[in-house]
Amino acid sequence: MIYLHQIDPIAFSLGPLKVHWYGIAYALAFAAAWFLGRSRVRAGRLPGVDDNGYGDLMFYCMLGVVLGGRIGYILFYDLPTYLAHPLQVFKVWEGGMSFHGGLLGVLLASWWWARRHKLHFFDVMDFVAPLVPAGLGFGRLANFVNGELWGKYTGTNWGVIFPTTDPNVSGLGLNATQLQAQYAAGMLDRFARHPTQLYEALLEGLVLFCVLWWYSRKPRPRYAVSGLFALLYGVFRFAVEFVRVPDQQLQYLAGGWLTMGQLLSLPLVVVGLYWLWLSRRSPTLQPVVAAEKQA
Repeated sequence: MIYLHQIDPIAFSLGPLKVHWYGIAYALAFAAAWFLGRSRVRAGRLPGVDDNGYGDLMFYCMLGVVLGGRIGYILFYDLPTYLAHPLQVFKVWEGGMSFHGGLLGVLLASWWWARRHKLHFFDVMDFVAPLVPAGLGFGRLANFVNGELWGKYTGTNWGVIFPTTDPNVSGLGLNATQLQAQYAAGMLDRFARHPTQLYEALLEGLVLFCVLWWYSRKPRPRYAVSGLFALLYGVFRFAVEFVRVPDQQLQYLAGGWLTMGQLLSLPLVVVGLYWLWLSRRSPTLQPVVAAEKQA
């Protein structure tokens, strides 16, 4: 089955204000992290931390995601463009966020918060890790809505046609009526692409969330949850990049197949394996429920 992508990136308008699906995705990501994390805070999974303290952690992480993600994209993927057009930095609703940059931002924010609350940094990271995949899933769905970060042509009778963002389709100069007619006649089938945004939403979002939430349902040794997150994300991202088109301004970095996404994901695989190895002889942070705190 071949699907013609015709989703408006603007969800709705309130007068002159246009609300983009991209912004809604971020709101849903932070809301999911807040409610999931708060349930575990109240179960004592971050000893000595109440709702207010957790709210501070979420605020710092939100800043880390937005600032780190934007700065990371600029530095890793498209620095010359932003140097030439500095105001583009603020147009986050158009996309241009890097997971790896956002991850570095979250690490820095969590380190700062952990230091202030006198908690071990990796106890905090093990707590935060299962809250991240839901946001990744929403973000990838927003990428799909925006028609960005698509994959290679499938060359078969299934895939997604992106008529506004694929230059090979938009370059045909078809109006809406002509586009629908050619799509119905199967004349655009050769432009069907892998919906890599949906692949990543499934793997980095749903699958990673289910695995980490299940694995962390009971206390695990320090480093274990963070290590599993880094390992699985790195593997999933590396695999999907084989069918994802690299950023136009970068293309392949080496061998006609290595992308920047793969290059940035390899260290996560290595670090994830190392953290899992460290977890074998590390202590386990035990929950402290409200009753125990009062006692």
